[in-house]
Amino acid sequence: MSLTRTKPAFTAEDYLAWEERSPGKHEYLAGEIFAMVGATDAHVTITGNLFTLLRAHVRGRPCRVYMADMKLRVDTADAFFYPDLLVTCAPEDHSSSRFKSQPTVLVEVLSATTAGFDRGQKFAIYRQLPSLREYVLIEQDRMSVECFRRDEQGRWVLQAYGLGDRVELSSLDFSAAIEAIYEDVALPAITSDNWRLPEENTD
Repeated sequence: MSLTRTKPAFTAEDYLAWEERSPGKHEYLAGEIFAMVGATDAHVTITGNLFTLLRAHVRGRPCRVYMADMKLRVDTADAFFYPDLLVTCAPEDHSSSRFKSQPTVLVEVLSATTAGFDRGQKFAIYRQLPSLREYVLIEQDRMSVECFRRDEQGRWVLQAYGLGDRVELSSLDFSAAIEAIYEDVALPAITSDNWRLPEENTD
């Protein structure tokens, strides 16, 4: 069974014109528009911490860092997204004021409502970008960072970081303590209710 549209789909040009007049932010995917909801304190703090670290790191280099309000265009998927962080080193992106399309690194801070999409369909769309080298997913309620890195064969390899680790973005020659990314974030206390060691098998 298919659903019938009650009104015509937006084109990418319609979306861009409409988004410029809209008081809120919306993402666009293949003719459909999706409103974005507000972020939590932890989400904003994590994004701001990493932006500050990356901005200082790329200063003086041909790379630029954008946070939250810069659109990313993925032509092959007819899509526009607002990544939490976007790093581009492409000269063509520097001259594009409304959106970027050749990112080197993309970062999403996960939430309960977006985690499935960020890990699944959105990552599948992001992988269509030839310029993308690393895709980073950051948990906001525990100290956990996952970096999916494209290797020389074009395969995506996962590297996970936790407490005490240094998070690395090899495409930018960047490294930072994970604690710096989570600075000033009030993480839930670890208790026996939300974490425990695997039980020993006594069979």
